[in-house]
Amino acid sequence: MAHLRISDMAEQSKPCEKAILYGIGSLSDAELLAVILRSGNRDANVIHLAEQILNMHPVHKGLTGISFLSEEELMQLPGVGRVKAVQIRAVSELSRRIARENTRCGVRMFDPDSIADYFREEVRYLQKERVYALFFNHAGILLKDLMISEGTVDRSLASPREIYLEALKTGATGVVLLHNHPSGDCEPSTTDLEITDQIERAGRIIGIRLLDHIIIGGSSHFSFAERGLLHEV
Repeated sequence: MAHLRISDMAEQSKPCEKAILYGIGSLSDAELLAVILRSGNRDANVIHLAEQILNMHPVHKGLTGISFLSEEELMQLPGVGRVKAVQIRAVSELSRRIARENTRCGVRMFDPDSIADYFREEVRYLQKERVYALFFNHAGILLKDLMISEGTVDRSLASPREIYLEALKTGATGVVLLHNHPSGDCEPSTTDLEITDQIERAGRIIGIRLLDHIIIGGSSHFSFAERGLLHEV
């Protein structure tokens, strides 16, 4: 099968033709990826190459595994150059953006669950901490979200000045901070507690509330507001 050229396959077995005949839902994950890749290499047709990619990560297999692979890792496979590696990563990025778009309308200002769900795909595969700020108006509508900083695997720093300058520019009346813990443990560190206190105090001075600080770790999350760790919420 690996050496059988796509052009030599039965018409109804070729990925594109199969999709046309039976619908895109009839394609396997490997066949869907093959439609994007279009060509294989000297030793494997495009479907076999797609299967290799889906099984490449040592732990995470299938479509999920693509998100854990860098372009450089993908390029180690024969037949995958820079362009194909970018195409493969684009598939993962599109999936992530679709997932976020589908949950955006459900984001509510005082609902940590909806905010965590909105960002979970964004941070699920990160190996470093990132801090995001979400800016809400008085009606609780999400105006904008922005990555504020990126740190090492166990620490990232957020500047109150940067956060509240953006809030003023956006016209926000409330801010929610969010960051990830790559370790999967969503309990706040001492640094998390100190930075949250600094940002909350800065917000009180200029009249913009820090509504919550949410930490995502794996499938769980921690809400400062729910735990009573904020003064104004």
